[in-house]
Amino acid sequence: MAETGRSWLRAGRVGRAHGLDGSFYVEAPAPELLLLGHELQVDGVPRIIARRSGTDRRPILRLAGVEDRTQAEALRGSELSAPRRDAPQLEEDEWWAQDLEGCRVRDGEREVGVVRRLLGLPSCEVLEVERDDGGELLVPLISDAVRDVDVAQRTIDVDLGFLGEA
Repeated sequence: MAETGRSWLRAGRVGRAHGLDGSFYVEAPAPELLLLGHELQVDGVPRIIARRSGTDRRPILRLAGVEDRTQAEALRGSELSAPRRDAPQLEEDEWWAQDLEGCRVRDGEREVGVVRRLLGLPSCEVLEVERDDGGELLVPLISDAVRDVDVAQRTIDVDLGFLGEA
């Protein structure tokens, strides 16, 4: 994985409180970043994960220093960030979604647009591209559609012909 210079990764967002002890559900979780005893930042404030339960799809966390439901509710909507250094090593051709966001998309020399976000669909992950002409393009993250991803250069080369856009 190419390092982008950003030292924190989005790990989720504080959801509704769970119980009375300061626990809360995590919305839009990156479960591989939510490990018991690891550090998170909550809106820039460092916290340690004191408890983790639930499932990977719907984790429940309690953070050190968050002792009751009122404190958990006060954090609702806050972004959770994990240090990139604690993230698991990705395989070749794997990327963190936020590293793809903002990348320029082109087909060879033809400029197409910019990645707005990565969507997880049932069959595969898809790049949502805001086209330079104002439209939108969905690009599945499969080798037939994506020729190359260069996170360091912030570019993604796609095959518009495969996508029926040529």
